[in-house]
Amino acid sequence: MTALPAAGTAVVDLVLAHEPLPADEVVAGAPTTAIAVLDDTGDREIGIWEMTPGTACDTEVDELFVVLSGRATVVFEDPALPDLEVGPGSVVRLAEGMRTTWTVTETLRKVYIA
Repeated sequence: MTALPAAGTAVVDLVLAHEPLPADEVVAGAPTTAIAVLDDTGDREIGIWEMTPGTACDTEVDELFVVLSGRATVVFEDPALPDLEVGPGSVVRLAEGMRTTWTVTETLRKVYIA
């Protein structure tokens, strides 16, 4: 996990330390992820999350996010919902327990509140 950036830092340009995803989450490619927690002082966590191109499955937490850069398709496995194309400016809410598959075509960076 990347250290908390200093106040006044532009988080869009924040350099993140990537790690490979666990093998059981990877569907295709060799995606890596990185995270920088910006604030976790209350009941919610606010941070930056990034994933490189590839496909991976996930079980979600309650989260609201805004895509800062990149592109991906989110497939909702459970519950079955329409696929969602996301890119810069997309605002999405996920619910705890949703099972999703993310196909990232351009490194995706989002700011999240969870």
